Amino acid sequence: MDLSGKHIVLGLTGGIACYKAAELCRALIKQGATVQVVMTEAAAQFITPVTMQALSNRTVYDSQWDAREQNNMPHINLSREADAILIAPCSADFMAKLLHGRADDLLSLMCLARPIETVPLLIAPAMNREMWAHPATQRNLAQLRADGTHVLGVSNGDQACGETGDGRMLEPDELLHEVIAFFQPKLLAGRKVVVTAGPTFEAIDPVRGITNLSSGKMGFAIARAAQEAGAVVTLIAGPVSLPTPRGVDRVDVKSASNMHVAAVEYARAATVFIATAAVADWRPATAADQKLKKDGSGATPQLEFVENPDILAEVASSPRAVEGQLFCVGFAAESHDLLAHATAKRLRKKVPLLVGNIGPATFGQDDNALLLVDAQGATEIPRNTKLQLARQLVAEIAKRLPSH
Repeated sequence: MDLSGKHIVLGLTGGIACYKAAELCRALIKQGATVQVVMTEAAAQFITPVTMQALSNRTVYDSQWDAREQNNMPHINLSREADAILIAPCSADFMAKLLHGRADDLLSLMCLARPIETVPLLIAPAMNREMWAHPATQRNLAQLRADGTHVLGVSNGDQACGETGDGRMLEPDELLHEVIAFFQPKLLAGRKVVVTAGPTFEAIDPVRGITNLSSGKMGFAIARAAQEAGAVVTLIAGPVSLPTPRGVDRVDVKSASNMHVAAVEYARAATVFIATAAVADWRPATAADQKLKKDGSGATPQLEFVENPDILAEVASSPRAVEGQLFCVGFAAESHDLLAHATAKRLRKKVPLLVGNIGPATFGQDDNALLLVDAQGATEIPRNTKLQLARQLVAEIAKRLPSH
């Protein structure tokens, strides 16, 4: 559970998006966090304290005069216990309160009284599109960011008022991802990372082609882990149906040739290149213009193959990689003799780090086991979820990078 041991104060302000706070509260708890809900008087017009108490399994606080606290200082006690304060939804009015240091209710008082260095403040704005676009709101946002508040952004879509545009609060799963990412060590802050993921598809005719069983899950997990670690991430994805990790720029490709062009282009500005994609080694020399059909004679089509470009080897031999400005990581999906094949592939590709796994044991699965091979030898990373392995791999990569 990614939030195990974390105590989150979840603040609710007035807005229809309060209904999402119920699901967010459950999601935080499912990831191991404890949640203390604090509501404004306006929030209670949209969702009841009873609902949030049932979901959080804690009494909800809504008054600065709450007599349950022996010292009558819930604004002090609640903030000191928190690992973070998350305001979701955060109304335009409450943002203005935060900006000016107003403290006329428990939630605003608690935010003002929190120890800034140890209790971060995260806000998830929610408002009408015109309110969001108003210069006053944008000025407030800019100043809140300058003051150290972590603004989680908004989404675009239908609004309760019937209008459409920016200002919707992020969905609970998006907010959960943001909170989890916030607590991850920023080991790749300031780095630009390019990840290739998934299979490629080499056309035989308009409806058939050669591909493989790679699901892309490991590469997508690495892209997410790199983004959580503070990197600017570009994910070059073969034909898979996985959702794009939040905050990651995705480039969809189909064939090995498509992936080659994209990888070479984006690697020019990257500091880390991670080639997890299972790229086809060969492709048909020519693809038929029409579907190849059997005619009952038993004759089979004769296919001639040509070798696809070696993406990793080309990027690893580029001047920036040779000069140490680009750190390249390769992947080897093998069926047997993993150590021998991974070691040989690392030397052949001339990369500083090669990650090996047994392909048939991991394709399409949510977990994996990795073997890291570098100039010093091999290190096994035991089987775990692909996201946890990705985070471990990101940490290993970060240790090998030169300082900024």
